[in-house]
Amino acid sequence: MSPTGPFVHEALLYADTSAFLDGTMKFIYEGFSLDEPTAVAVPPGNLALLRERLGAFADGVRFIDMTVAGRNPGRIIPWVLSRFMDEHPGRRVRIIGEPIWAGRTADEYPACVQHEAMINVAFAGREAAILCPYDVGRLHRRAVADAHATHPVMAGDDGRFPSRSYDPHGIAEAWNVPLSEPPSGASTLRFELSGLVQVRRLVAEVGLAADLPPDRIVDLQSAVNELATNSVQHGGGSGTLRTWYDDDRVVCEVRDFGHVTDAMTGRLRPPFGRGHGLVMVHFLADLVQRHASPTGTTTRIHVLR
Repeated sequence: MSPTGPFVHEALLYADTSAFLDGTMKFIYEGFSLDEPTAVAVPPGNLALLRERLGAFADGVRFIDMTVAGRNPGRIIPWVLSRFMDEHPGRRVRIIGEPIWAGRTADEYPACVQHEAMINVAFAGREAAILCPYDVGRLHRRAVADAHATHPVMAGDDGRFPSRSYDPHGIAEAWNVPLSEPPSGASTLRFELSGLVQVRRLVAEVGLAADLPPDRIVDLQSAVNELATNSVQHGGGSGTLRTWYDDDRVVCEVRDFGHVTDAMTGRLRPPFGRGHGLVMVHFLADLVQRHASPTGTTTRIHVLR
């Protein structure tokens, strides 16, 4: 059965290499037959499989290492999917995207599920087909259950069929979970508008202490400054910054009294010539975690060392 309608979002459930190749190659070749620009954003192992199977036809596909471009799940909609679509105005495109793989961490997973759910909101009405492979042999069964909630159509050995538990807004809210408490040694700074200079200074200090490269310290400062400025403007006029680091990463957390009600916040690139705002936080960070409640919002950004 071929995809119908302007936008199609399917999950491909595969148990082995053969099933992965069968499902993805069918999707790619159908795109060739329809002259639809095609991109593949999956982890390196699956990239290699598809390059080899496509042979000379690989030149007709854009290959993207999802473990790099999509390490932060919040980057995928604006900086992978939207970017490819925008490069082909007026044409239907198709994309294979595998944002959830067996190596994903527990910190990353909620953002991954929310990303998958929000694809349906971000691209409703767009001329595109997105196929998301799920390795059922290696992923936890909860990930497979969540795939049914984030994709209106499922595909596998039994063909294509509508999901009985599709509920993108419900599953996004289900993974809007409170974040763990920072470690006991975390530094804390309460800030208002006049304290944004101190915010940038504290971020630089933790970056230096963690031996981050200078360019990544600048990125971290830019991301935190965007969050802190947003707290002052939209989160009650003040906020709290907490910072810490470990062997793997530097973490900065901003809490305020704002209530984020739009799950798409920070996931869409604004029109040309407009400020990029919170979407740049996703671009600069290796992971963005957020918990929103009626009493406030906590946003935590991670930069790998």
